[in-house]
Amino acid sequence: MDEKDWTAIRVLYEEKNISRAAERLYISQPALSYRLKNLETEFGTKIFFKIKGGIEFTPEGTHLAEYADEMIKKLQHTKDYMMNMQGEVKGTLRLGVSSNFAQYKLPKILKEFSTEYPQVQFSVNTGWSTEVMDLLNSSTVQLGIFRGDYEWYGKRTLLHTENLCLISAQEISIENSADLPFINYKTDNSLKALIMGWWQDQFSEPPRVVMETDRLETCKEMVKNDLGIAVVPQICLQPSDNLHVYELSYKNGNPVSRHTWLMYDQDLLKLPTVRSFVEFLEARPSV
Repeated sequence: MDEKDWTAIRVLYEEKNISRAAERLYISQPALSYRLKNLETEFGTKIFFKIKGGIEFTPEGTHLAEYADEMIKKLQHTKDYMMNMQGEVKGTLRLGVSSNFAQYKLPKILKEFSTEYPQVQFSVNTGWSTEVMDLLNSSTVQLGIFRGDYEWYGKRTLLHTENLCLISAQEISIENSADLPFINYKTDNSLKALIMGWWQDQFSEPPRVVMETDRLETCKEMVKNDLGIAVVPQICLQPSDNLHVYELSYKNGNPVSRHTWLMYDQDLLKLPTVRSFVEFLEARPSV
């Protein structure tokens, strides 16, 4: 087995579908099937069997997938530390970043950092903060940027604090929000809890939800067209949105705020690329 075999097994184990795995690997389905057949011949065992809609791994295949995942991590760590021995700020920086931060903040940050350190490449995984936490815990990424408060055994740096805002196409009174149509959007549980915590602090009745959208940006467009109100993080708002924006507070006067954290393992600061990026973020007045 080599690195390509390890990657093929890991992706197939994640997808449980040969055609989707081939797409992720950017190879043809016959080429992937041929590689898998050779692996089964090499180990003298079946790795998987077909079921309706996909495949299922045998116990031997599951063991092989776990071995492949371990070897990929070891190889990446070896590459990282070989680069560290040279003492140069170059190589690949592996980042896990929450979706909203990735959309609204990350591009400018990466552009500025790459201007200062042109020999650094980026491998970026985006998703909800819970998904980014899984990537960080599995060492798939070196640095995680999370929105919301999560437990973490390693180092953490507060990057940003923002308010939650109620948005509307028309001028409204927050006190009357419970009577207005409300638009929801899919997001991580920490933001959902923050929104509902504020609502329950203000009103005895649940919001009158008239729409459920898959993305925050879709929700914003619905609000722009005066189809309802919504509660969104400040990070997603631009002057060009032409919305009425109301920063939220609890009844006790405290703002409804959300934190963005940078989290990482202290030992990774031995890597020049990681250390330089952490120092770059910490030196910024606010991201």
